[in-house]
Amino acid sequence: MAIKKERKKVEEGAPAWMTTYSDLMTQLVVFFVLLFSFSVLNQQKFQQFIASYQGMGILDGGVSPIVETEPAPADYPENLETPEAAAALARAQEMMETYQTVKNFLTANGLESMVEVRYEERGIALDIKERILFDSGRADLKPEAIKLLDKLSGLLSQIPNEVRVEGYTDNRPIHTIQFPSNWELSTARAARVVRYFIEEHHLKPERFVAIGYGEYRPLYPNDTPEHMAENRRVVLLIGTT
Repeated sequence: MAIKKERKKVEEGAPAWMTTYSDLMTQLVVFFVLLFSFSVLNQQKFQQFIASYQGMGILDGGVSPIVETEPAPADYPENLETPEAAAALARAQEMMETYQTVKNFLTANGLESMVEVRYEERGIALDIKERILFDSGRADLKPEAIKLLDKLSGLLSQIPNEVRVEGYTDNRPIHTIQFPSNWELSTARAARVVRYFIEEHHLKPERFVAIGYGEYRPLYPNDTPEHMAENRRVVLLIGTT
């Protein structure tokens, strides 16, 4: 006689423990979504602040004051309402307004073809090529350079910030009694521009710094005459303070 084994009843649906586990995971997901939303809130405020200046033309073309790569969350202020963060944003707003003032000044005075302006992390850079300011291998201002600096002195008199005047050369060696190397040439050119602003237009000397970088901070490789010409320049850097 065959003995029938009683089959265990299979319950339909997921086991009871699965329901509890699912509820736990759902709560964890909601918890982490909330944490994430709190972490990105200030980023959104920061991006809205930056977006408000896109219409000013600051972020269109040229060298943007905002790095195109997405910053890490730690790069953003944890709380934009703290005094330190508010002060930082106020300085950024002031520099953006100064940048627009510089752009408008260059346009109004027809200097756009002679001076290239860009917004850098260090401040607002006015790039002037050697051919406008100096003859090759010399540090005496050309007549057209004097006319340009006369106009730019009017701009600098409106802005109280520190101004770094930086000289740069290409990598062609120079060996003269006056300029034994490109260090001396680039520094002498920067100092000559500073002296003109101070002596001829009576701008405050304590606002200015003259520095020469020689051939060691080129914009481009010194591989073509065009690139070498771009590297020979003087930069007026309007600082953030």
